[in-house]
Amino acid sequence: MDVLIKILQVIIAFSVLIILHEFGHFLFARLFGIRVDKFYLFFDIGGKSLLKFKKGDTEYGIGWLPLGGYCKIAGMVDESMDMEALKKEPQSWEFRTHPAWQRLLVMAGGVLFNFLFAILVYISIMAIWGQSYISNENTQVWVGETAYEMGFRNGDRILAMDDYVPEDFAMLQADLARRDVHVVKVLRGADTVDLYLDRSLISKLLGDSQMFDIALPFVVAQVQPEGVNPDCGLQAGDRITAFDGQSVSFVQDAREVLSSKAGGTTVATVQRGLESFPLEMQVDSLGRIGVILESPDVRHRSYNVLQAIPAGLEYTFTTIGGYLQDLRLMVTPSSGAYKYVGSFIAIGQVFPSTWDWYRFMSILALLSIMLAVMNLLPIPGLDGGHILFVLYEMVTGRKPSERFLAVAQMIGMVLLLGLMVLAFGNDIGRLIH
Repeated sequence: MDVLIKILQVIIAFSVLIILHEFGHFLFARLFGIRVDKFYLFFDIGGKSLLKFKKGDTEYGIGWLPLGGYCKIAGMVDESMDMEALKKEPQSWEFRTHPAWQRLLVMAGGVLFNFLFAILVYISIMAIWGQSYISNENTQVWVGETAYEMGFRNGDRILAMDDYVPEDFAMLQADLARRDVHVVKVLRGADTVDLYLDRSLISKLLGDSQMFDIALPFVVAQVQPEGVNPDCGLQAGDRITAFDGQSVSFVQDAREVLSSKAGGTTVATVQRGLESFPLEMQVDSLGRIGVILESPDVRHRSYNVLQAIPAGLEYTFTTIGGYLQDLRLMVTPSSGAYKYVGSFIAIGQVFPSTWDWYRFMSILALLSIMLAVMNLLPIPGLDGGHILFVLYEMVTGRKPSERFLAVAQMIGMVLLLGLMVLAFGNDIGRLIH
C-alpha cells in the first residue's frame, strides 16, 4: 500500500507539472495566433496513445510513455523533427513567421508558469502551515562517518561556515556542499575551534545520507504513566548523565547502554540543578525506561495571507538559488555530484508513504522549480536552447537557419538522452546496492 501511495503521488505531481508547463507554451502561442497541432501529457511514440481527441486545430491526448509531455507548435523545429512541414510555404499561423519577441514569450511560457506555480504553492504553504525549522543556534551535532573524517565531533555546535551563520539545522549538510565552505567554526565544550575542510571529501558528503544528527542531551520532559517507571522519582528537567556508571552525554550514548540492559534494571545518575543522585529504574524489553525527552529547539513562524506573499516569494528565490548551486556541483566533476543525479525513481522515494498535504505540496513546488531551471539550461532541445537562439536573433538581427536548428535539436536530444541514461543508471545502481 505504501508503494502505491508513492506511485500515485509521483503520477499526480508529474502530470500537474507537465500539463502546467506545456500550457504555458500553449497559452502564449494561442495568444499570438500561432496554431498548436498537438498537446500531450506523456509521449505518444509511434502514434500510440492512451487517449486522444481533437478540438479545433489541436489534438489533445495522453501518450503511453510517461517520460514527459509536449506541445507541438506549428512551424517550429522541435523534438518531433517534422522537417517536411517546414519545407512548405510559411503560413501566417506558424511559429516561424512571428516576430522574435513573440517567439521568445512562447518558448519562455513553460518555465514562467512553473515559477509562478511554485510561488503560489509556497505562498499557500506559508499562509496555511507557516514555516517550521530546527534552530541551529543552540543545537549540537551527532556526527556520522564523513563528518568525523572532516573533523567534527559529537557535541560540537556549528557557529559559522566561513562568514555564513547557518540558521536551519536540517540544511547544515547542504550548506557545506553548496557554499564552497573552507573553514567551519565550532563550539567544542568551552572552546572555539576552527575546522579547515578538505574539499576533496565533498563527494563523500553528498553520498552520506546521515552526516549530522541532533545530539540530544538526556533531559526528561515527562515520565510516561503507562511506562515501566511511573513512580521512579524523575521530574521534568532532570538530566540523566550515566547508567550504571557508564557516561551518557547524549541520547545516542544511552541507546547502546540501555539496549544491553533490556528487560532488567539499571541505576541512573540524575542531575537536578546542582544536585546529583542515583535512581534505580526498570528497563523494558526494547531498552526503554519510559520517559519522554525534551524536544529540539523547533521554531515556527506563522503568517497571515498578506504576510505569506513576501515570505513565499523569498522562500521561492532561496530555493531557486539552492538548486542552482546544486547544478553547479553537478557539472563540477571533482565534486562527484553527477553520481547522485536521479530519475523519477529517485524522486519517487522522496514522497512520503502516507498522504501528507504539506509534504506533497512542498515537493510539488520544489519539482516545479527544478523543471523550470532545468528547462532554462541553454541546451538545444530544452526551452533554454530555443530561447538562446531567439535572443541571438534579436541581438544580431540574423535568424539561424532551419537546418542549423534541426542539427542543434539532434545534438541536444543526444545530450538529454545521455543525461537520462546517467540518471536511470544511478537509480538502478542504488537499488542494486
